[in-house]
Amino acid sequence: MAYHQKNANQNRWQKYEFFNELYHRFLLTPKVMMKCLCLQALAIVYGKCFEEIGPFADTKYIVGMLDRCTDKLERDRLILFLNKLILNKKNVKDVMDSNGVRILVDLLTIAHLHTSRATVPLQSNVLEASPDMKRESEKEWYFGNADKERRGPFSFEEMQEFWSTGVLTAKTRCWAQGMDGWRPLQAIPQLKWCLLASGQAVMNESDLATLILNMLITMCSYYPSRDQDNAIIRPLPKIKRMISDNACLPHIVQLLLTFDPILVEKVANLMYLVMQDNPNLQRLYLTGVFFFIMMYTGSNVLPVARFLKYTHLKQAFKSEESKGQDIVQRSVLGPVLPEAMVCYLENYEAERLSEIFLGEFDTPEAIWSSEMRRLMIEKIAAHVADFSPRLQSNTRALYQYCPIPVISFPQLDNELFCNIYYLRHLCDTIRFPNWPIRDAVKLLKDTLEAWKREVEKKPPSMSVDDAYEVLNLPKGQGQHEESKIRKAYFRLAQKYHPDKNPEGRDMFERVNKAYEFLCTKSARIVDGPDPENIILILKAQSILFNRHKQELEPYKYAGYPMLIKTITMETEDEQLFSKTSPLLPAATDLAFHTVNCSALNAEELRRENGIEILLEALSRCVAVLTASSKLDDMAVQVCGHICRCYSVAAQFEECKEKIIELPNIIRDLCHILFYGKGLPKTAALAVQCVSSFAVDFFLQTHLYHAGVLWHLLVHLFNYDYTLEESGVQANQDTNQQEVANSLAKLSLVALSRLGGCAQTPHSPDGNNPVSETNGIEGTPPENPTIRKSLASMLTPYISKKLGTGSPAEVLKLLNSNSENPYLIWNNGTQAELLEFLEGQQEGNIKRGENDKSFGAEFLFSDHSKELIVGEIFVRVYNEQPSFPLEFPKAFAASLLDYVGSQAQYLHTLLAMSQSNKVESQHHAERLRFAEMALEALRNVIKNNAGSESECIGHFKLLFSLLRVHGAGRVQQLVLEVVNTVTSNQECVSNIAESLVLSNLLLLMHSLPSSRQLVLETLYALTSNTKIVKEAMAKGALIYLLDLFCNCTHPQVRTQTAELFSKMTSDKLVGPKVRLTLVRFLPGVFMDAMRDNAEAAVHIFEGTHENPELIWNDNSREKVSTTVREMMLEHFKQQKDNPDVNWKLPDDFTVAYGAGQGELEVGGVFLRIFIAQPGWVLRKPREFLVSLLETLTELLEKNNPSGEALETVTTAAVCLFSTQSQLADQVPPLGHLPRVLAALNHKNNAVPKSSIRLIHVLSDNEESVPCLS
Repeated sequence: MAYHQKNANQNRWQKYEFFNELYHRFLLTPKVMMKCLCLQALAIVYGKCFEEIGPFADTKYIVGMLDRCTDKLERDRLILFLNKLILNKKNVKDVMDSNGVRILVDLLTIAHLHTSRATVPLQSNVLEASPDMKRESEKEWYFGNADKERRGPFSFEEMQEFWSTGVLTAKTRCWAQGMDGWRPLQAIPQLKWCLLASGQAVMNESDLATLILNMLITMCSYYPSRDQDNAIIRPLPKIKRMISDNACLPHIVQLLLTFDPILVEKVANLMYLVMQDNPNLQRLYLTGVFFFIMMYTGSNVLPVARFLKYTHLKQAFKSEESKGQDIVQRSVLGPVLPEAMVCYLENYEAERLSEIFLGEFDTPEAIWSSEMRRLMIEKIAAHVADFSPRLQSNTRALYQYCPIPVISFPQLDNELFCNIYYLRHLCDTIRFPNWPIRDAVKLLKDTLEAWKREVEKKPPSMSVDDAYEVLNLPKGQGQHEESKIRKAYFRLAQKYHPDKNPEGRDMFERVNKAYEFLCTKSARIVDGPDPENIILILKAQSILFNRHKQELEPYKYAGYPMLIKTITMETEDEQLFSKTSPLLPAATDLAFHTVNCSALNAEELRRENGIEILLEALSRCVAVLTASSKLDDMAVQVCGHICRCYSVAAQFEECKEKIIELPNIIRDLCHILFYGKGLPKTAALAVQCVSSFAVDFFLQTHLYHAGVLWHLLVHLFNYDYTLEESGVQANQDTNQQEVANSLAKLSLVALSRLGGCAQTPHSPDGNNPVSETNGIEGTPPENPTIRKSLASMLTPYISKKLGTGSPAEVLKLLNSNSENPYLIWNNGTQAELLEFLEGQQEGNIKRGENDKSFGAEFLFSDHSKELIVGEIFVRVYNEQPSFPLEFPKAFAASLLDYVGSQAQYLHTLLAMSQSNKVESQHHAERLRFAEMALEALRNVIKNNAGSESECIGHFKLLFSLLRVHGAGRVQQLVLEVVNTVTSNQECVSNIAESLVLSNLLLLMHSLPSSRQLVLETLYALTSNTKIVKEAMAKGALIYLLDLFCNCTHPQVRTQTAELFSKMTSDKLVGPKVRLTLVRFLPGVFMDAMRDNAEAAVHIFEGTHENPELIWNDNSREKVSTTVREMMLEHFKQQKDNPDVNWKLPDDFTVAYGAGQGELEVGGVFLRIFIAQPGWVLRKPREFLVSLLETLTELLEKNNPSGEALETVTTAAVCLFSTQSQLADQVPPLGHLPRVLAALNHKNNAVPKSSIRLIHVLSDNEESVPCLS
């Protein structure tokens, strides 16, 4: 470690020794070339090893040598050495202490003499900007060889000639402007280095200046203006004080006039460093730096922009009174740059300003181009033209500051700048649709101020001759050249400048004002307010309120007095419609946007009588509307804006009350809607206004009576649903049908709101479509009167959809041909309605006439021929019975009510038909309608489960229609209805309670075509015991027996048999039914019906002789005849009196002959059974029980019939012989003891029978134990 430290110290010592040796050699050598070589080496060594070498003790000596030397090579080497010495901060202090800064700045000025540098584009144009620039202006020098001798002035070229001829010597005393006194030629840097100096320079003048500027920048960087806590250092660091001194600063600044890109950049950087927190900053403008730097034509302007951004607002070029003025007035660049560029400089970073400054921009925040830059440079060059050439002669000449008149840019002649925006561009929403606004509140305040200024603007107070008189220029000689005006201004401005002449301030201001007026005389001068500017101000405010609603909502708009006054003046102006720049459209548009922004504004507008003023403007413009009006007509625009304003205002209670007090608003709205056929976009705004007004019942009614429905309904039929469904992108700006579609949707929403159908909207873009609500808030009240009119003109079905269906769905329905139970809509109905509406429109607008019922009694001719029940077309529903109904139960109830209303007529029709008094056509239609209603009732019950319950309570009505025997179709349909409802047990129970079955029973005879349906119905009804009981009482059995016996339709007879089976199976009434049937038919039929109804019919039709049935043609004829006679008798009675009951005599039985005389036991004919013992009995056990009972009774008799005893005994033996398993059931029956007891009977036939029975049972294992 110690070794390495020792080596490091040794190296450091060696470098230091080498540097000292070089410097020693430099001091000792008398030769300039050797000195320069040593200086070169010293610079190299110190530049590499300045840290090891440390501070240089003879820095001041080197500075002194630089001041004294006269050789250019030595000068350059000394400066290059000093450039390395300042790498050490301590050496910098020595440079400053030895007046080194002043010496270096003196050398800087020589850069003005460098004439061979490259030309920057536009530079030549700048220098040529002054046409009267002459050589005479460069005679700057004076000299004298003897005391008090003064010769001059001479140009620099002439001074060079005097030197060459020996007139001038090194000690000749010389003077030029900018010097503090007469000095020897050898002490004046420009003359010394251009006339006296020898040797060949290492660097040209520009490179030398660049090096010195870099040195000054480096020296400044050692001494920041703020400490580590960011506190400003006072006093200002010495280096910056020295550079800021009047002996240095102007010469550094004037280097900008070399237009050398590097020098300009270095000067800008140096000025930026020096002026940080510099107390002299406020007076920097006096050096002309802002003129010189803005004349620069190069593109490396970033350092320039950085310098300007820091300094432009900190110049004390105006009095203290101007501190509260805007940025443009406070900026020293205000006269030379457009307002927007000054604001850009303040609001954005230097990089952004540089981009704008070098580019071509035409935006709301910047209008700038290379042409404008060229014009600016020309104007500034012309302003400093008397000074620029002097630097070529006297590099230390000092610029005498003189304010420059405001530069007028022709590109901005028609522009109005406010805040930080050009309002014409800001209001151009096509080119700049959403240009960002930095501070909406500030811009609003500024536009109001601009508006006030514009309104109060007066013609110029000064004439051209007045200005000439102030500048001491002759009047009456026409227009003076700009150069003459400028020279006169310069002369007087310097004479009366407050810095030189404190008493001349007033005259100085008059001179400035006159010069500024003459310099801007080519600008547009307006006698008083400029309407174009006011329009821009109004439009800009509209944009603000539209885009920044949330920011501006808390504030009350302060411009209403001016706005209302503007609208009033425009409305009252007789030339309103012939103005080239009318204010009314922009003013009314602003009125809408302010109200739309805040409730505070709505109240303020009402308080300022804005509602009434807007109505006057609206009426004035509506009066000139015609069918040929165009969208861009001023009157059309105003109508649209005011409609929008009223739309929003109506949402506020007090504004709404004011609107109610002004009925002419609604009158004008109707006129706009009428003429809106050719102006759909304007009509859309009026429709939205109607939607907004619909929030109040009184306004709804007023609109209704004003005939607004005619105008709204017409728009619905311009809708093209194919465009909506095509998938093609459509824009209202390019597609007229899209405009029509939008208007149709808006009109539909307005109609729904007028009737109180619309739901409360939710907040274009919730997901509720804007087109469905128009953005209008508030739930409209129900208005039955308007709803009635809409239901008549749009049909009830469509009118109901106004509040529930989407607009697109409803409009498609209206513009299509439809025929469904709810709607019959076709080209004819549409044309009929349109014809009515257009006629009403004409009458409403041109004659003030309206339909007395306002459409409530309108009836489509197609619909007048239809039966409409419950708002449903019955005919169409019967054609489409499966159509899904919204409220099937309600429809069923309506049908029942309608049928009930027609019941009396139908019964009357029956009586009339029987007396042949029917008037065919009228009554036929009523009958057809009744039939249609019944058919619809059947269909609705059949296709809509649950709707049959509506029939409950109406069955007396329905069943009564079954008695309308003159209208078979009616009976058939009622029967179908009853049949359909039988699936519902509640309905069946209600039928049972209604006691109406007799009407149904009659149909089995009176309506042969419906017998199957009647039977099917009865079959379903008989699941109810009460109905079975009523059926028994009302003679259902005799009607059924007639069908079973006499009907020729096999299916009917089968159904009858099934019904008999069901009725006999009823637990309560069934046995009675069976007993009654047995009095007409053998019991086997009952069993057959139960087992197989079809088989029962076959049995009835056949001839049979078997153990269970003896049936032949005679017996069948007997039964059939008896049944028919009884049925006809009962039918006759029941037809006349539905309450009549049917009852058989107690002793009644049909003597059908077959089987008479035969011994029958348990339904079995014994004789035939003995002959056919193998017959399979249907009820063998029942037969066994009956047979044993009969046998034991005979065995117990004293004198039984021998034949009967023999037959019964033989039958028993045959039964047990053929069906031995039946013997197992004998013991439990308890007959064996009685049989055994019969063995002791006195009558021999009895024991014989007993023995035969015991014998046959002895083979049975179950019976033997009982016998033993």
